[in-house]
Order: sequence, then C-alpha cells, then structure tokens
Amino acid sequence: MLSQSGLQAVWISTSTDVHASQSLSAIAKGIHVLCEKPLSTDLVEAQSVVDAAERNPWIKVMAGFSRRFDASYRDASTKIQEKAIGSPFMVRSNTCDLRDESGFFVRHASRNGGIFVDCAIHDIDLSLWYLGNPIPKACWAAGTLQHHPELKDLNDVDNAVGVVEFHGGKIAYFYCSRTQAHGHDVCTEVTGTDGKLMVNVIPKQNNVVLADKLGMRHEVQPEYWQRFEDAFAREANEFVDSVLNNKPVPVSLGTGIMVMKIGQALQHALLTGEVVKFNERGDRLDSRPFQGKL
Repeated sequence: MLSQSGLQAVWISTSTDVHASQSLSAIAKGIHVLCEKPLSTDLVEAQSVVDAAERNPWIKVMAGFSRRFDASYRDASTKIQEKAIGSPFMVRSNTCDLRDESGFFVRHASRNGGIFVDCAIHDIDLSLWYLGNPIPKACWAAGTLQHHPELKDLNDVDNAVGVVEFHGGKIAYFYCSRTQAHGHDVCTEVTGTDGKLMVNVIPKQNNVVLADKLGMRHEVQPEYWQRFEDAFAREANEFVDSVLNNKPVPVSLGTGIMVMKIGQALQHALLTGEVVKFNERGDRLDSRPFQGKL
C-alpha cells in the first residue's frame, strides 16, 4: 500500500505490535501518519517513531487518542480550563468492553501489550489531559481472570484496577474490563477543589427509556465504535486539516510516550505485585529489566 503512487497519508489501525514498524515505513516514504494508540508495545520502538517524526518535521505524525475528539470529553476539558471545579486533583476513569463470546479478543490479546497498555490507554491519556500533564510518582495494580482463563498463559487478565500517584499530590484510578455483560461502559469523573465533572457515568445508547413490568431501563452501546463514531470522524478531519493547511497536529507524540510509560508501569505492577516508582523527571527508578511479556 505504501508504494501506491500519490499516497499522501495513512491511518494505521493494525495490531499494536506493528504500529511502530508501519509508522516508520510510512515516515521513510514521506507519508503523513495518524497512528492508533498506543504507538507500540515497546517503549524503545515508540520513541523511535517520535525521533523519526522530529527528524522529518514536514511530515505530520500523530498518536490517535480518540477521546480527546469526543464532544463531551472536550466540553469537560473546557470547563476544567475555566476553573468550573477549581483545581482538579483526582481522575477516576474506566474502559469496560462488552464480553466477547466470539474468541476474537483472546486471539488479539497476545499482540496488544496487556490490559493496561491496550484497554486503559485512553483513561491514562485523559488523566494527563485533565490534570495538566503531571509527572507520575508511583503506580500499583491488581487484576483477576473471570471469563478468559486462557489469558493466564499470556501473563494477562480480563479485569484490572490501577492507581497512579503523581508528583504534586494528584491521583488517578483506572478500572479496565473485557467482560461486561451490558455493553460498552466508558466513564470518567474529575474531582477538583470546588466540584466534580462526570462524563457518561450512566452509559446510554440514546434517550429512549423502556418502561414495562420489569421497571424502567435504557440500552447501552454494544461496542466502542457506536460510542465514539463522531470522535473518530472529528479526529480524522482535524488530522487532515493539519496536513492540508500545515498546522500542528492536535495531539503531540510526546503525550503518547508518557501514556506508554504509565501503561507499562501499571502492567509491570500487575504482574509482579511491586509498586513502580518514578523520579520527578518521569524516569522509572527500578533498574531491573522486566522478564515477562508486555
């Protein structure tokens, strides 16, 4: 595909383990790149994409964090900037997917970097966005296998909780799940010194409520696509606008690196039971190489 005459830009939405190599191939051919999150399952590989983009500043390269393009999440960001809740200091965010009975998720799991690197990556990004890009101080996590015991062989789980303490006293709490029975359940709460913002705390397919002898209820979007279809379209349009009109891309690649650092630290904490610590520059303090799969 990259050899097609006239190709100007690509949107890379393949499995996570080839995001970096495919991005580098496109950059080498002078092609603009919108790469889905995360940039890689490997931090060194991810940094190589950032380095290649910096060496070729005329090429637009962006990490795709689609929730930044969702109308509700953007409205929350605007309200935070306007000090509607005072100074934000805590984020609670979750990404909970509909339980997959087809087997696709398990087949994909070996290539996605683990539950925190794959499933919680948007929540980590939101915490950095809403809390003003704080530097992580410590990460710890716990997880369980409830529906996909075969993930044990991949050093992964199907439900997990992670906590990040940031330098300066800010905190983020994440819950990620692959096994929700009711549908795609994504919500975020931001607590500040003067109030709280809540986004999609009760997920809804639409504004229809069914009332019958069982009570009153509404449907939930079954997959992430239904929830974020407009956000993906807006993301694509804004990326194309940056290419056509030579504007900066709306999400910097540096954000993708810090999100990956935190995601991998949480994955390490999940598998080892250790607390992963960072210095005030955002560098991990543990020096031992991790032996498991990330």
